[in-house]
Amino acid sequence: MSTETLLTPSAPDTATWKPRLVAFVCNWCTYTGADLAGTSRTEYPANVRIVRLPCSGRIDPHFIIRAFEQGADGVLVSGCHPGDCHYTAGNYHARRKFMVLHALAEFLGIEPERLQFSWVSAAEGRKWADVVSDVVAGLLRVGPVQPTWGGAGELPVRSLSEPPRPVPEPLDVVGELRATAQRWLSDCRVDVFVGYGQGSLPGRLRPAFITSPDEVDQLVWNEHAVNNLATYLTRGLVKRHGRVGLLVKSCDARAVVGLLQERQIEREQVTLLGVPCIGVEVDGALAPKCHTCDSAWPALVDEVLSAEVPLTPVDGEGLAAEIAWVEKMSPAQRRAWWQAQFDRCLRCYACRAVCPLCYCSQCIADQSRPQWVSKSSDGRGNLAWNLVRAFHLAGRCVGCGECTRVCPSNIRLDLLNAKLAQVVRDEFGYVAGGDPDLPPPLTTYLLEDHEEFIR
Repeated sequence: MSTETLLTPSAPDTATWKPRLVAFVCNWCTYTGADLAGTSRTEYPANVRIVRLPCSGRIDPHFIIRAFEQGADGVLVSGCHPGDCHYTAGNYHARRKFMVLHALAEFLGIEPERLQFSWVSAAEGRKWADVVSDVVAGLLRVGPVQPTWGGAGELPVRSLSEPPRPVPEPLDVVGELRATAQRWLSDCRVDVFVGYGQGSLPGRLRPAFITSPDEVDQLVWNEHAVNNLATYLTRGLVKRHGRVGLLVKSCDARAVVGLLQERQIEREQVTLLGVPCIGVEVDGALAPKCHTCDSAWPALVDEVLSAEVPLTPVDGEGLAAEIAWVEKMSPAQRRAWWQAQFDRCLRCYACRAVCPLCYCSQCIADQSRPQWVSKSSDGRGNLAWNLVRAFHLAGRCVGCGECTRVCPSNIRLDLLNAKLAQVVRDEFGYVAGGDPDLPPPLTTYLLEDHEEFIR
């Protein structure tokens, strides 16, 4: 299968190779500064190709991904200095996006020399020339992108959890669960109760939609209750039934918080029944997300099932250890490893279907005018789809791990999401799904946000 690569390999002849640099610039400052450099006859490399946009806040990360897909050796993003934006705060919002994108690019194995950011005002023609010269010099140092993809299969493969930790015995809450659901339905507190029912395969559960008190015997609870039921809140369930009762674990409750923050549901439409969770099973072992979960009790619930929860130690391993494992690779190895992951993508969109925060009426992958993501069956668009989706979930993903669990190709989407969650937590002090009254981090900004990576 032919797919796009993280960076399109350039010609191997370094003697004649000239780097291709794409610059996304704002119209009001950097573009005018570049024009000043030209009218002042300031010399700088002719390798740069400028794409002008109204504001640095309009420079979508997808533009940068597409530039690399289509053969750019490097990308320069530039706009007005903070405080000088023609649209008041566009560059402040852009700065936060760039912080996350910068970390994502490094995690994917894109060398820092290939993705650069700079503030250039309309009066800084000399600075524009110097920045372009420095970026081109950096590209000459790192050279053409080497076609390392062929050796990707030789890289070590790390399992989801090493060593696997056994799943604790499930809590005995089935009786109280059924009694509570029956009471809510009988008192007309809810019109439908969503929980877990026995699936068609042994040891597997399915979502159960209970509309009558006589049906509550279908409800079960055990270590196989993996599904994040919050995903049904934006699938027409509320419109169809009205008031919804929802059984939530800790990670599920965080997803509900995200939907409240983004005004996708109203709090009075949903009544939450919390169930203490000490871990769920995926592939015969404790789910990776459970290794670092430090709260067995869900927040924001209306009622909680009473149960004596044994103290389960948090080992701190799981996804955090695997992120560190990926980061120990060289940039070329990381590119190869991630390319091998994306090559397996079938574009079935199971990750989108199962995610509670993927609720757009028309996904970017489905748009035809313009067509942001290729719909061909030959693998083109795999990179754009997976990276754009990961970026759209930055600061929003609650780490439920459903996208990786349902992926038929076992692509490690959870690592991308967990890495961006780390960045958001470290840079902005924000953890998704905590406080419904807090704005998501990429919709706001602080004047003191750091910008050491921006020239």
